[in-house]
Amino acid sequence: MEQSIHYKFWTVCLVQNGDYVLLLNRQHNHFKGFIPPGGKVEFPESFTDSAIREVKEETGLNVSNLVYKGLYEYVNPEKHDRHIIFNYLATSFSGTLLQNSTEGKPVWVHIDEASNLPMQESIRRRFPLFFEEGTFEIQVEWDNERNQEGKVSIKKT
Repeated sequence: MEQSIHYKFWTVCLVQNGDYVLLLNRQHNHFKGFIPPGGKVEFPESFTDSAIREVKEETGLNVSNLVYKGLYEYVNPEKHDRHIIFNYLATSFSGTLLQNSTEGKPVWVHIDEASNLPMQESIRRRFPLFFEEGTFEIQVEWDNERNQEGKVSIKKT
């Protein structure tokens, strides 16, 4: 009998203002480092609506005119899990930036300096792709035995 696959959907929205991007300085649980706003897609909301909501909740900003940049996914063949992250870029926004949020302090960082900040490998891997033409698809196969990333495949279109 075929085993069912468990899907989980997430969004990330990188907010850009000229040469700066908005990152959260997150210092709790297993997602420490500088990360773009994002989170779990609530059923039945659309992926774009999820990205807009997450930016508002985590930064206080209202984003619009999002550009879809690509997929980042983790697949776990042993557990039949697939975590899919829809990635967006927003250059149109309004509102007042929160001083702090439960997800971390929102800070504007120069794009050229972002790579020097502590960030998760999954964020570092896709960060430059937000600024390239086209879209990307990154698939990471999870290694259960080592409890870490295994094979990584990157496609650009």
